[in-house]
Amino acid sequence: MAEGLDLLHKQMDFSGCKIALICGDQLLTILRDNIPTIPWPGMWELPGGGRESEETPFECVRREVFEELALKLEEAAVIWAKEYQGMVNPDKISIFMVGTITQEDVASIVFGDEGQAYQMMAVSDFLASEKVIPQLQGRLRDYLEVQA
Repeated sequence: MAEGLDLLHKQMDFSGCKIALICGDQLLTILRDNIPTIPWPGMWELPGGGRESEETPFECVRREVFEELALKLEEAAVIWAKEYQGMVNPDKISIFMVGTITQEDVASIVFGDEGQAYQMMAVSDFLASEKVIPQLQGRLRDYLEVQA
């Protein structure tokens, strides 16, 4: 079993999930709203969000990906998961996942009402950009180092 996938259905206390959805050497990114009162306004980030009620990590990320992009995330698409300190609430755990998507998935995206836009971004650009939330760059790097 790939690293951390036992986390997907764990009943645990966590604040939320983010997922790096990769297609080839491209990553699905979302441009956050440019509202001064939210964390990281106008920065690029990854799909995901806060946990609702008693969701497991996979239930949370599946719901968020559907709300934000109208994609039905299959569990088999998730290839890696790891616990991290929460970005907004450092006292809570957040779950970072990596998954794969197809060109057909990308073509079927219907962008929701959270964020300004989405785009497929080269993984190398995501890791190098100053317009990306730094914690997410670090988490993706952790995954890539394990794969190397």
